[in-house]
Amino acid sequence: MPQGDKSRYTDKQIRKAEHIADSYESRGVPHDEAEVRAWATVNKDDGGGKKPGGSGRGRSGDHPAARAGGAASASRTPEERSASARKAAATRKARAG
Repeated sequence: MPQGDKSRYTDKQIRKAEHIADSYESRGVPHDEAEVRAWATVNKDDGGGKKPGGSGRGRSGDHPAARAGGAASASRTPEERSASARKAAATRKARAG
């Protein structure tokens, strides 16, 4: 498989890369750079093409780029999370008015 060949990617992965590239382009990133970044994101999320073929070594099922935090709030009690939410709501209300 030559470098840059996308034949091992699923239709979903291709759609995902197109959507990410469109998002980058809407923010002013040049087309070629947007495509490079989009495929890098798909590769980070999915570990490369999912169709059979290639070495397949060390493939994992997690999605590292799609995760967003969560560890800090998991260690707090419900009361602490609630107090934090009340404080944030009060801050938003004060700044809005």
